Amino acid sequence: MKIAVLLKQTFDTEEKIVLENGKVAEDGVKFVINPYDEYAVEEAIRLKEQHGGSVIVLAVGPARTSEALRTALAMGADEAVLISDERIAADEYVVSEVLAAQVSKGDYDLVLGGNFSVDNGAGQVAVRLAGLLGIPHVSSITKLEISGGQALVTRDAEGDTELLEVTLPALFTAQQGLNEPRYPSLPGIMKAKKKPFLQLSLGDLELADRALAPRTKQTELFLPPARSAGQILQGDLPAQAAKLVELLRTESKVI
Repeated sequence: MKIAVLLKQTFDTEEKIVLENGKVAEDGVKFVINPYDEYAVEEAIRLKEQHGGSVIVLAVGPARTSEALRTALAMGADEAVLISDERIAADEYVVSEVLAAQVSKGDYDLVLGGNFSVDNGAGQVAVRLAGLLGIPHVSSITKLEISGGQALVTRDAEGDTELLEVTLPALFTAQQGLNEPRYPSLPGIMKAKKKPFLQLSLGDLELADRALAPRTKQTELFLPPARSAGQILQGDLPAQAAKLVELLRTESKVI
């Protein structure tokens, strides 16, 4: 079984966001594998251990993304591919087109990715990729079983669950609860240094100009307003209720 895993490097969720000149400052910031993608890496490795085959992790991003790919290799992935080029816009349409140009060459039985990335939460790249590859997809899965050329998956459906059977090749995105990702071992870290690591640019891919034209544009980026101090309302319940309505109307302006 040949499995591709889509990976993105994101801010550590414990990091404090600082804006400089309308952009998120990266100096001194710790980056990690996007947590949902980490579930996908772990699931791919478990499937390889059960059924045999290989796991290839792929990422589109700056040079620093190699750190996240090396971590995935240390976890147990077999190969890594980094597509890095300043001409690639941070747009889900463009990123999915770039990934499709590379993934379509691999003849994969299975493609796994995270449900969404914690930095922008769009959740579009994997689904768009499935459409470009012409394969079925199921998002937000919490259980995956492979038998022959079929996959039986359980997906989170906003408080409920759905059970689906899908013919491979197919694409799935991982939700929290699918598994518990392993920590890279010291032997795994040492082995990762010798595993195949392919670095590509747009010049290595066959992409039309239209595929590199972003469909979205970030017009502004700002932090939420500082939280103001709360108020304790005085008096009996009718007086407190009246004061609350007044504040909601005059200060919060929500009614």
